[in-house]
Amino acid sequence: MQIICFEDDRVDQLRPIAIARPAYAITSASFCLVDWLKRLPGKLTGSVRPYLQVIQQLDHGIDRVPDTIDDADGVLLVNARVMPTVEQEKTLGELVKLGRSGIVVDGEDGSILAARMTAADVASVDADETYSLIERLLAKAGQLDRLEHKLAAFCWPHDIIACHMKEMATSMNRRLELGRYTETSDGVFVGQGVQIGQYAAVDTSAGPIIFEDNVKVGPFCYLSGPVHAGAGTRVIEHSALKDGVSLGHTTKIGGEVEASVIEPYTNKQHHGFLGHSYLGSWINLGAGTCNSDLKNTYGKINITYGDRKTATGMQFLGCFVGDYSKTAINTSIFTGKVIGVCSMMYGFVTSNVPSYVNYARLFGQTSLLPADVMINTQKRMFSRRKVEQRDCDKQLIRDMYDLTADERSADPDIL
Repeated sequence: MQIICFEDDRVDQLRPIAIARPAYAITSASFCLVDWLKRLPGKLTGSVRPYLQVIQQLDHGIDRVPDTIDDADGVLLVNARVMPTVEQEKTLGELVKLGRSGIVVDGEDGSILAARMTAADVASVDADETYSLIERLLAKAGQLDRLEHKLAAFCWPHDIIACHMKEMATSMNRRLELGRYTETSDGVFVGQGVQIGQYAAVDTSAGPIIFEDNVKVGPFCYLSGPVHAGAGTRVIEHSALKDGVSLGHTTKIGGEVEASVIEPYTNKQHHGFLGHSYLGSWINLGAGTCNSDLKNTYGKINITYGDRKTATGMQFLGCFVGDYSKTAINTSIFTGKVIGVCSMMYGFVTSNVPSYVNYARLFGQTSLLPADVMINTQKRMFSRRKVEQRDCDKQLIRDMYDLTADERSADPDIL
């Protein structure tokens, strides 16, 4: 079977989280959709935004969609925005085995979330090469009957945190089924080379704690499950991880972290609070950086994406920080703020921050941060982690700069 994961025109609503990565590589509740797709039987290919095609192949091992498909088992199309929940892993497996064609659509906006197409239906796809194969397949899928299967997808960044909070415990139990771990104490499961310092206080009543290979936890830490830490993560002494924390591999974490997702290679190693938030990769939070995740009125939080104000329906919601952004010491981020990629923040962050800016409105300064500066910064960061800076990494910085020009042009204060 051919399995094709595709990004649709609504992926842009997931800025800034999905600017530097395909939507299927967004982590929520410790899993990405691509984790489930790679477990399905068949050949996996991906249709992503053109500037991410090389990243897709090198970082995820996924080839682009071929020009033709001739597979007796047909095709399964999966929207890259589909949430990576355990229940939806089962649904995708059922669709693979389905012996007939049909589609699963989003009940709110009608987006195609998945389409199962038999070989006969694939063969009947329009041969007009004016359009790409994925465009022709989706056009054919739109003519198919709707299936009874249900799927849900990320529409906005806050959906990622809502999913994370709801699904974290279930995802952790699924991770235990898939992995090989040693249970060192009640509810604490570790891979090889894990070190947990003395006097750790552990509470697994709400979910397990799972540490992948070579995680190091300093002394005097408080760990309240469910918690997942990827390989090579370092948890600094006196840290508190609680209420559902998902840490990507090779992260450094300190202070208090609650109900948050942190992608690989990000540093939050000093004291300070991070709650109900999402951090992309290669971010550094300076010492004392804190965010707010609760309004003083205790009311539901509204969040602004671009020029659109959206009701989240959530009482607790922190910030969303795009890849490569950084904060200075004692930076304070207000409730529900969206911070773009490759920006640097100082003082109080009282409004959304565009990509590629030095944000210091407390001091009356908001200035442009050129792409070349970020490429040099990227090189220094990579060398510290012994990661090779590839041509595609440098090109990603340039591409993201061009793609986010609209964010900066909408802010008259940027010099």
